[in-house]
Amino acid sequence: MLVLSCATPVYTTHSLKSSIPKSTAIRSSFNCDHPFVPEVAKVGDSLYSEFRAVDNLVACNSSRVLKAFQNARVGSHHFAGCTGYGHDEAGGREALDQAFAEIVGAESAIVRSQFFSGTHAITCALFAFLRPGDELLAVAGAPYDTLEEVIGKRDSHGLGSLKDFGVMYRELPLAEDGGLDWDALAGALRPHTKCALIQRSCGYSWRRSLSVNEIGRAIKIIKMQNPNCLVMVDNCYGEFVESIEPPMVGADLIAGSLIKNPGGTIAPCGGYVAGRKQWVDAAAARLSAPGLGVDCGSAPGDIMRAFFQGLFLAPQIVGEAIKGTFLVSEVMASEGYKVQPLPRVPRHDTVQAVQLGSRELLLAFCEAVQRSSPVGSFTKPVAGTTPGYASEVIFADGTFIDGSTSELSCDGPLREPFAVYCQGGTHWTQWGLVLGDDSCCLCLSMESKLGQSGPFEVYGSLSAGISNRSARGNREKFWMLHQEMDAGQTLNVSHESPWMFSYRKTMDVKIKFDRWY
Repeated sequence: MLVLSCATPVYTTHSLKSSIPKSTAIRSSFNCDHPFVPEVAKVGDSLYSEFRAVDNLVACNSSRVLKAFQNARVGSHHFAGCTGYGHDEAGGREALDQAFAEIVGAESAIVRSQFFSGTHAITCALFAFLRPGDELLAVAGAPYDTLEEVIGKRDSHGLGSLKDFGVMYRELPLAEDGGLDWDALAGALRPHTKCALIQRSCGYSWRRSLSVNEIGRAIKIIKMQNPNCLVMVDNCYGEFVESIEPPMVGADLIAGSLIKNPGGTIAPCGGYVAGRKQWVDAAAARLSAPGLGVDCGSAPGDIMRAFFQGLFLAPQIVGEAIKGTFLVSEVMASEGYKVQPLPRVPRHDTVQAVQLGSRELLLAFCEAVQRSSPVGSFTKPVAGTTPGYASEVIFADGTFIDGSTSELSCDGPLREPFAVYCQGGTHWTQWGLVLGDDSCCLCLSMESKLGQSGPFEVYGSLSAGISNRSARGNREKFWMLHQEMDAGQTLNVSHESPWMFSYRKTMDVKIKFDRWY
């Protein structure tokens, strides 16, 4: 069993030449020349063409955002906040809604701080569409965990789910390849099917995220069966990942969160609904009240400036997150882990899933991400119950905006197959540093090589504590060999019994062994 990594240090270590005892010598942790472990550096170099394609996407989307800002005549007066009812607001709401609608190709949009999550925005959109006796059809398998109580798939205890209001629910399982089941979809609608829900991102399911073209194909199939069936797209994690958005291919409404892609790591809160004006107005009435609509609500302080600036920066931030998914996918797949999406395939959201296979490895990965975060790096993420989630979940999000998944973050439910879902990052190099963490990638690399023939070489910054472990009935007996090692020294390990490696950092060494057990 492997309990800790012997990963290559991200930075070269240096001792201060002073009278400080060796055991307490201070070491530098910075080296601009070699910021990544060799495995990560090699992968980063190999992804030049993929990164170049992402840069072109960023340029395309940034151009679209700039044009929308110009058409909305965005000015500094739009950044002023308002209080109370918000009736004296200086036009920022209208300009932001106009720009956002143009960016996503919609007739109308409502972008508000009063949406406190993507789930909240999606809920307003669904209640805009559905009435008692209607049916909601989820065409991309099970929805995200937090929507289960909204729909009534999981008991909401009478708090007002769609099921409580007499709305029926049905879902189409995914095809064997993890995509939409096109044959089933072609005959799926019933006379009372009022709304089809399409989840663009994978959520906590092990499946491919959907491209906008696939969403457009699904919408055509749905509308052929019933032109009056409305299509709602959960657009979370998908904004700016492609050069087009779902309203451009026929979606009636989309909804999402501003602390994900479109907030550009700047927006402190909020969400949006965009699409056909009739239904945006209906969603706004659900957010506020019938008759109030979009022309009310305070925006105190600097929120409007943050919304405009975050939206303008969003294509660039999303581009860096996409590059991060390429890096994580390539490195983890090379170490034998199942990844979704696969390395070097086109991306349709900013989520990279990795099957780690055990609770311990999922926790270790999240701890490594937390340690590499700018906020709360000294804390340890702890799995627990979270409102809206059916399973125990662990989150690593040392972010400036609480819960922001456009910043470096990862999370995952503590259930089979113990997959971690990585997203965000203001620059792809953040993931490069995470993957060099002592208990992250190369720790997992060692686990993935169990039972394989060697020889292998693992580079680390450690003093080696090696124990031979064998079972003796219900008890385990340990023999410990402890060896202090000089920088550059090689420790050769060759033994027919299982070995458990544990380390504490001291210096650069190399361990060579002939087999993992």
